[in-house]
Amino acid sequence: MTTSESADQDPNPLDVGEIMRLVDAALAAVGAATTTAELKQVRIDHAGDKSPLALANRAIGKLEPGQRKHAGQLVGQARGSVNAAVAARQNELNAAELEAALQTERVDVTLPVDMHPEGALHPITALINDMCDVFVAMGWEVAEGPELESEWLNFDSLNIGPDHPARGLSDTLFVEPASDHKLLRTQTSPVQMRTLLSRDLPVYIVSPGKVYRADEYDATHLPVFHQLEGLVVDKGITMGHLKGTLDHLAQAMFGEVRTRLRPHYFPFTEPSAEMDLECFVCHGDSVGNPDRPCRTCKSEGWIEWGGCGVVNPRVLKAAGIDTDVYSGFAFGMGVDRTVMFRNNAADLRDFVEGDIRFPRSLQGGAR
Repeated sequence: MTTSESADQDPNPLDVGEIMRLVDAALAAVGAATTTAELKQVRIDHAGDKSPLALANRAIGKLEPGQRKHAGQLVGQARGSVNAAVAARQNELNAAELEAALQTERVDVTLPVDMHPEGALHPITALINDMCDVFVAMGWEVAEGPELESEWLNFDSLNIGPDHPARGLSDTLFVEPASDHKLLRTQTSPVQMRTLLSRDLPVYIVSPGKVYRADEYDATHLPVFHQLEGLVVDKGITMGHLKGTLDHLAQAMFGEVRTRLRPHYFPFTEPSAEMDLECFVCHGDSVGNPDRPCRTCKSEGWIEWGGCGVVNPRVLKAAGIDTDVYSGFAFGMGVDRTVMFRNNAADLRDFVEGDIRFPRSLQGGAR
């Protein structure tokens, strides 16, 4: 073989110097890789099945038996060095790329987000909280009681006789068996009697909660609705204290609004009255004026809000209270109707049908 012919042939893949050159080239390429994608290509070029070191490994089989051991050790060490360098570099690049991703994709958890629509309290719950806050600020207490109530506490103790129409099946939801004399309370007034029977005087409480009536389900009536009632029993309590308390509540709920007490009858108060609010839509201008009718007050100028009065002495005596020393007043109004007044809601059924848009629509309209 001539010198020129020898120069044209490929380098001997099993030459020690050539193997070291291949290893150096591979290590240099590994060190130069700056991404995992580049390193993947380096692995293919220098440690893959078609890389020079892989070809050198396959060429071992063509050697004489005595030469194979030394050549195998040489190529094996070379391939091991390259693979170890690739693995080490892979770990470095993975860590670097992870750190970069964490920096670029980092979320500042202190920033405000709006991932979900803002929730809202039900308008009735929110108003009960507001009304109770008015009384708590005056030093009153909030009292609660069971919705399944005894007939005596719901009627008899409040001077509502056995022949009163409210005790009929057309108004009251009794619970079987009838011999237990249990019912779903028709008012939160039983809480007042429970308080008088269990606490020392004086008493200043409000009692909010659900009540039940055998009413039709329509735009202005619900079989389940909410009341807030108040009771004061102390020495020297008069109708004037009642008027001042209700005026304060009305202003807290509706702003500057005129009120009036209209004579009425309730078994548990004497004297009794209905409290009316001046219509906050027409302010009385619709009265006798067919050209400016008002749907809110039906052109009467006033809106009925709730009942009130001086506690009937019979009610106090039923609780064992000396009526020569103590007197009191009581009042009650529908929370649902109050929400309607404050927000011009047209249909009571909207309060119970679960449309999430309804409480949100009242958030901006509440007074």
